Amino acid sequence: MTTGKKNPTGAGAIIAFLILGGTIAGGFMGQPSIGLLAGTGIGVAIALLLWLRERDK
Repeated sequence: MTTGKKNPTGAGAIIAFLILGGTIAGGFMGQPSIGLLAGTGIGVAIALLLWLRERDK
């Protein structure tokens, strides 16, 4: 018996991968802290966009 509700998309992995990727990319450029912050910001922005998209469904 299904109620028609869909499972929400998780964005935790996206945030984690972007934090790691940003830190590694920043490390190659000599600025790992800025890479960490950039990766976190982009990951959170993508998570918010996913949440907003699924909120309307």
